Amino acid sequence: MRLRVKAILALEDGRIFRGKSFGAPGERTGEVVFNTSMTGYQEILTDPSYKSQIVTMTYPLIGNYGVNDEDVESSRPQVEGFVIKELSKITSNWRSRWGLADYLHKNNVVGIEGIDTRAVTKHIRNSGAMKAVISTECLDEGVLVKRAQDAPGLLGRDLVKEVTCKEPYQWSECEANPGTRFKVVALDCGVKLNIIRKLYQAGCEVTVVPARTPAKEIIGLNADGLLLSNGPGDPAAVPYVVETVKGLLGKMPIFGICFGHQILGQAFGGKTYKLKFGHRGGNQPVKDLATGKVSITSQNHGFCVNMESITSDQIELTHINLNDQTLEGMRHKQHPVFSVQYHPEASPGPNDADYLFKEFIQLMERFSGA
Repeated sequence: MRLRVKAILALEDGRIFRGKSFGAPGERTGEVVFNTSMTGYQEILTDPSYKSQIVTMTYPLIGNYGVNDEDVESSRPQVEGFVIKELSKITSNWRSRWGLADYLHKNNVVGIEGIDTRAVTKHIRNSGAMKAVISTECLDEGVLVKRAQDAPGLLGRDLVKEVTCKEPYQWSECEANPGTRFKVVALDCGVKLNIIRKLYQAGCEVTVVPARTPAKEIIGLNADGLLLSNGPGDPAAVPYVVETVKGLLGKMPIFGICFGHQILGQAFGGKTYKLKFGHRGGNQPVKDLATGKVSITSQNHGFCVNMESITSDQIELTHINLNDQTLEGMRHKQHPVFSVQYHPEASPGPNDADYLFKEFIQLMERFSGA
């Protein structure tokens, strides 16, 4: 077992949390946020939407089932740091290949345990998500607070360019495919692999393309539909993606998820804004305004579409968050386009919204006349 050295989490407002390191040694800056999921830490660690963030888990015991090869959402961990109350001393699962500490160390992710994560969470809820530094190298509180203050924030930052694929590729897996019915292009703003898996399992041939792929090139792929993916950073900082989507409205069915929902909001003429502390976890209640049905959803976002900025009578607001009444879904009344702020692919989280992939398939069927 590696020697656990002292570590510090320092927030830009001067709040200090002391603990012991696990994972890699070093120092990282990022926005400190919290996630309320009880399980799914591996999916959270590898979700590209967490780029440039230090994630605090509210559940007190983390790491008990280890890390495996299958439950990943990208090729490597994306978080800047990982904050937990207690690292499980026992790893027990038949699929486990590494303990959590070894996995973080291997991937150069700084972790800190022994922190009162309830206190971190309450502080973020009261004061908002903020810049922070996590360090095993410097233990000078004043120096670390200054480094947190000097670190770049998320407002105005294009983080999509750091996580999008470099070249187009076609997805394939060993899992059984029920037979290809539709060709879907996934515009990669930081796409989670389970979104692609869900499309593949529904019978779609999926081609993933970089976020800067222009509309003309996407149309040239002769796709039946477009998936606008999740992703990190400020959605207002990627006007090139918004322009691409504007050029595709009415040309093919479009399904936006999370960041993709925010991109569509801008393409519809709306604005986005930063939430105080965001929605991150697997227990967010969302109401379908047409049916009144409530789904418990998986969410991970710090920005939101301002529903008052969506003024076009061609846009229908379809879902709201019951915790804070923020916009969670919309659709175009004329074009085959819809989006949700939450994650129907879950991973981790509940599968209440899995039906939305079927709705996307049905939309492509109607549009193509299949």
